[in-house]
Amino acid sequence: MIQAERLKSLFLDLVQIDSLSRREGQIAERLARELKDLGASVVFDGAHEAVGGEVGNLIARVPGTVDAPPFLLCAHMDTVEPGIGVCPVVEDDVIRSDGTTVLGGDDKSGIAIVCESVRAAQESGLPRPPVDVVFTICEELGLLGARHLDIAQVAARRGLVFDSDAPGCVFTRGPGSQRIEAVVRGRAAHAGMAPERGVSAIRVAADAITTMRLGRIDADTTANLGVIHGGRAINIVPDEVRIRGEARSHDLARLAAQSAHMRACFQEAASRHPGATVDVNIVPMYGPMHVADDAAVLRLLRIAAERVGRPLHSGRMGGGCDANILNQRGFEIVNLGTGMRDIHTTKEWLRVSDMVSAAEVTLSALTLAAESS
Repeated sequence: MIQAERLKSLFLDLVQIDSLSRREGQIAERLARELKDLGASVVFDGAHEAVGGEVGNLIARVPGTVDAPPFLLCAHMDTVEPGIGVCPVVEDDVIRSDGTTVLGGDDKSGIAIVCESVRAAQESGLPRPPVDVVFTICEELGLLGARHLDIAQVAARRGLVFDSDAPGCVFTRGPGSQRIEAVVRGRAAHAGMAPERGVSAIRVAADAITTMRLGRIDADTTANLGVIHGGRAINIVPDEVRIRGEARSHDLARLAAQSAHMRACFQEAASRHPGATVDVNIVPMYGPMHVADDAAVLRLLRIAAERVGRPLHSGRMGGGCDANILNQRGFEIVNLGTGMRDIHTTKEWLRVSDMVSAAEVTLSALTLAAESS
């Protein structure tokens, strides 16, 4: 009952709509029309006011045919850079980026799967529960849309997020994250006439970074410095450098230890360069996700996958997703893989057949949720 060509067509339509974080207005309008066509009531919350965006989270209610608890389907609307002017390339079952931008399968594959599953459920004539659809903003900026979601407008308390790569995998565990913001200050001087009077903030920052544990720290923990800005001209000893990074871990104690280590590296480097100072701010972004193996939503999903002959295994992921926040806010949510590959790169691609598989499992889950009413 899932129509592959319709799913593919919607996905291709969506990826060609620019929707960088805080600029989701155009795709939100497109999706509101799509959901209203399915008979949904659609509202937008005020999350954009908290994050400085164009539009809030889209919240839709699709009526069911039975008196059952509503079921949540969630994906995010924003994409990362370079994401302006996406030109998808279709090669049989594969859709890929043309190499100049990301594809946007993260997370428009999830959006397309949600819309096709709801449409197919209506066409099937089978019993279905009320469905709450939530398409969030600013997920890529640290799950900000989910953090500011007006949950009073969402009736469902269990369901699925669609925001991971591995097809046939449902993710029940994810790391927590802390953002690291460091400002290294030195002393400016003319680089040719009086370099001795200066203290290079870039040199201090480099000293700190070379002593820092980064990348894969252990089985639970990773760390990265991703953005650095500093200096004003090549003939001025730089007096300020700003660095942003992150630490992630499935274990809160290890997360705290890694963040503390990164702070200490900056502080110790500054102490080795007289005249240098450093300010380090550690900002909690979200906590780890851990959904129990016997959770009701996971039991339902396993049976649903078995009914349609699709393999399904559970696992843990290295990235955060809206499920991290939603589970902390009282929901029971797992993350179903859509098949997106090489995400956040200009080599991003996916298989339509993987999206079809995820949609079939989702449709089966909706039918099963109605039966268990």
